[in-house]
Amino acid sequence: QVQLVDSGGGLVQPGGSLRLSCAASGLNLDAYEIAWIRQVPGKEREGVSCLSSTVDTPYYADSVKGRFTISREYGKNMAYLQMDSLLPEDTAVYYCAVDFFTSCEKSEKFEFWGQGTQVIVSS
Repeated sequence: QVQLVDSGGGLVQPGGSLRLSCAASGLNLDAYEIAWIRQVPGKEREGVSCLSSTVDTPYYADSVKGRFTISREYGKNMAYLQMDSLLPEDTAVYYCAVDFFTSCEKSEKFEFWGQGTQVIVSS
């Protein structure tokens, strides 16, 4: 049974940092595409970042480029999203999602999702 557990969210001041974690079980995360997707109530989901198992260059949305870094820990079934220089508009629920067959271009259709972790950026 595949399970993804998202963690690391919280309340942070503008300009601060958080590191989100995604712990996977029931699969070999090394072979999967990994995405972080965020959602604000009343708005569409936004694919923030995606890391392919075959392509070295990660994808970042323009809104987070230069501030966020996606990574995976090979052999540990862990993925991360380092978020620096946070802005109030980064406030959202962040989900880790993974898929074996679907490419990063369609990350919002990934098969397996975590439960989400809330990030609030506010002074």
